[in-house]
Amino acid sequence: MKNTLIAETSISVDGTPAEVWKAITTPQLIKKYLMGTDVSSDWKEGSTITYNGEYEGKKYHDKGIIKKIEPEKIFQSTYLSSMSGKEDKPENYNLVTYKIEKKDNETVITLSQDNISNEKEKNHSTENWKMVLKKLKEVIESEKKY
Repeated sequence: MKNTLIAETSISVDGTPAEVWKAITTPQLIKKYLMGTDVSSDWKEGSTITYNGEYEGKKYHDKGIIKKIEPEKIFQSTYLSSMSGKEDKPENYNLVTYKIEKKDNETVITLSQDNISNEKEKNHSTENWKMVLKKLKEVIESEKKY
């Protein structure tokens, strides 16, 4: 069965596309909004990206490949969670996309994750990403220098 569902959520932030871009590509900032995760990459298309940390007492080692990187516009990578229990093969990876769009005096971040198999998994992913974006907004807005 093909996993055709997509989880998607958006948030508006008081920040520029450059400030949003910095927050989604700077490991020290990512750690602040992505549950304490240590992220490692050279931030180039085709490169690996790894996520290491601990969640509810369990260590995780998640990974993916950067598929698209357009500064201040789009960041897209594949993603496989070590906690998913899924085998490490291409069809088990999700594609996670951050789209950045300037609207009036704010910037809208839309985050999507594909390759979801059922409504329960979609709802779980959507809620997780809503929490991540809420924290991301806090990080961006607290980093602003007035």
